[in-house]
Amino acid sequence: MTILDKIIAKKRIEVDQAKAAVAVADLEIRPLFDRQCLSFPASIRDNGKNGIIAEYKRASPSKGIINDSSPVDDVVHGYQQAGASAVSVLTDPDFFKGNLADLTAARAVLQIPLLRKEFIIDEYQIIEAKAYGADIILLIAAVLSPAQVKSLSAFAQSLGMNVLLEVHNREELERSVMDTLDAIGVNNRNLNDFSVSLDHSLELVNLIPDRFIKVSESGISDPATIRQLREAGFQGFLIGENFMKTGDPAQAIKRFVSAL
Repeated sequence: MTILDKIIAKKRIEVDQAKAAVAVADLEIRPLFDRQCLSFPASIRDNGKNGIIAEYKRASPSKGIINDSSPVDDVVHGYQQAGASAVSVLTDPDFFKGNLADLTAARAVLQIPLLRKEFIIDEYQIIEAKAYGADIILLIAAVLSPAQVKSLSAFAQSLGMNVLLEVHNREELERSVMDTLDAIGVNNRNLNDFSVSLDHSLELVNLIPDRFIKVSESGISDPATIRQLREAGFQGFLIGENFMKTGDPAQAIKRFVSAL
């Protein structure tokens, strides 16, 4: 069983427990549920921003604890101040030490789009994302059938949310491209063994239709890499560990952006 298999097996249990604990009707009356979501494509295309989707991530299955001492509101505010186009917040509790409260704390200090970084397998999680302040949801092609991608993305868009589809290879991309997506991200990290290679992005960028925002995810630790990816055709760059592994993620992104 791969790490991804373990995460999804645990996620099914977690979602069932969440449904039993909090009804959909209770999520729908939360104050943030009715807010209008910010546009992810518009923010990425904003020339005043740098295309970075900066991530708040306490831990990962491959690295263990990365940073569990920097407060979410301080970090994401620093990301925004540095010109990030969006912020990503991990909400998985077991493998990434995140939670939904992090999402709401981030929303309170942000004026840019907020992504719920999660392993979404059920519409309930999308309702949660909206209720806790997210503008964007992530769908991972490796764990979803094309029919699931279609139904979940259409549901998210019906709530006014943006959808980022994550793929890792050509087969996942070709089976999952559909009009109910806003952006397509190429994960440079293999979710089965967590190895990283930028070649995944460079091989797939020209296969992604231009109507979608193109995002390169993971393994970006050098401003020169962003310049290379921009030249190849990417508009968005998801970076998490590179900033979070430092003692001061807000200062780390500031230094990174100054070198762009």
